[in-house]
Amino acid sequence: MTQQLTLPDLDEQQRYEAYDRLQQRLPGIWQAMRTDHAGESAVVVPSISLERTTAGSGTLMQAMEERALFLLLLLRQPMLRLIYVTSGPIDEEIVEYYLGLLPGIIPSHARRRLHLVSVGDASPRPLSAKLLERPRLLRHVRDLIPDRTVSHLIPYNTTELERDVALSLGIPVYGSDPRLAPLGSKSGCRRLFDEVGVRAPVGAEDLTTLDDLVTAVAGMRARRPDLAEVIVKINEGVSGSGNALVELGELPPQGSEGERAVLRERIEALQPEAVDLAPSDFLVAFERLGGIVEERITGAALTSPSVQMRVLPDGTVELLSTHDQLLGGASGQKYLGCVFPADPAYSRKITEPAMAIGRHLAGKGVLGRFAVDFVTVQDDAGDWEAHAIELNLRKGGTTHPFLTLQFLAGGEYDGDLGTYRTASGATRYLVATDHLEDDRLRALTTRDVLDVVARRRLHFDQSRETGVVLHMISCVTECGRLGMTAVGESPEQAWQLYQEACAVLLEEADRAGEPGALPE
Repeated sequence: MTQQLTLPDLDEQQRYEAYDRLQQRLPGIWQAMRTDHAGESAVVVPSISLERTTAGSGTLMQAMEERALFLLLLLRQPMLRLIYVTSGPIDEEIVEYYLGLLPGIIPSHARRRLHLVSVGDASPRPLSAKLLERPRLLRHVRDLIPDRTVSHLIPYNTTELERDVALSLGIPVYGSDPRLAPLGSKSGCRRLFDEVGVRAPVGAEDLTTLDDLVTAVAGMRARRPDLAEVIVKINEGVSGSGNALVELGELPPQGSEGERAVLRERIEALQPEAVDLAPSDFLVAFERLGGIVEERITGAALTSPSVQMRVLPDGTVELLSTHDQLLGGASGQKYLGCVFPADPAYSRKITEPAMAIGRHLAGKGVLGRFAVDFVTVQDDAGDWEAHAIELNLRKGGTTHPFLTLQFLAGGEYDGDLGTYRTASGATRYLVATDHLEDDRLRALTTRDVLDVVARRRLHFDQSRETGVVLHMISCVTECGRLGMTAVGESPEQAWQLYQEACAVLLEEADRAGEPGALPE
């Protein structure tokens, strides 16, 4: 009898050969989706397999994994089986909350088709790595798949870890090939923007040392003598945490003898966006991972929109949405949330170059969801100018709010008009955040949060297709943090719902934290 191969038996080349064979099945699986096939299933492994400059807690990692629970709304397909893997168990009340949002489906029927798998490992490491360390658990997940010929893996992003999970399960991945990951690095996307002819800030890529940064900034000053600020970005930084600001005011004249020495001092004193990261530690991470430096675009009217797209298994590129990003942090580079859709005044200015980038990526073999981030600035004549700054070859902070709305209300985004219409033809808008953060919220439990939203009538109403949908609920007690998506009939109503929900939750947290009278 021929001995069966195991994952450790395969070297990297053999693993990619096996992966390529699996991926060839994806177009057929995609065609079979939503046909009520008895064996249709999807395996969700929301592993955050990204290089980070700062470590997070296990509780926060669990909440980030639960951020993708909007995918439970896929169970509106009456034959679909969904297998959802997380580091730790998900509170059943949170599961019931999401199943209660399902339009036109009996929640108990959906629950029978949902299989939750917990690794039981709360360490702040990628979920995929935890799974691969436990082959028996992987076999259990594989046994839950009714028919591997009509099943696929849904990751957060795709690295060699997710590739190996897919090989272990015997199903293809709806996500970009890990070998294409360099395209999404900060250096890779600058090169890509140049290839496509899309405007990007003045800068330099493929830098690895402090001397590289000094030389690059000196060259940028030669092109832009009035350069006041630059941003240093680590190649694999996420949500602004890998960025740092360098002030260039009152420097020696460009090209003068003392310029490089002062530039070195300024770069060594850079201001990391991650508040718990020292400049020296940032530069150590920069030298290890490499990165870029580019001018900081400034102007009287400045926004940070993004464009979300996807490449289907047949190579079709679809425009999904545009968002205006809500940024904060030490220098306004940390992602906090988003507004959907982006302002129509400049949405066409970003969708056209984004689609050019998308078609270029499709030609290189990119698959799945991705986003292009821009900075737009208004000139004296009132016209908007767009600069492409980042490419994210993965799901991101704008993915779950948009898909939550789409799964609940149907419809699609009209890129020409810059508006979103539901299946019934009504326009809808949203404001979302992953960062409702306040220590007072730690007085609330998961049950408290759900009770508050229901009792104060903020919960998403299917009949009106407006209201608030929560996410990241599980970290409220330990971290004092929540996420939410507020959906309204107008931009103003979406903002009003968002602000009301924030105020109500903080008000209830204050009450929950008040000491009660001692028993007599």
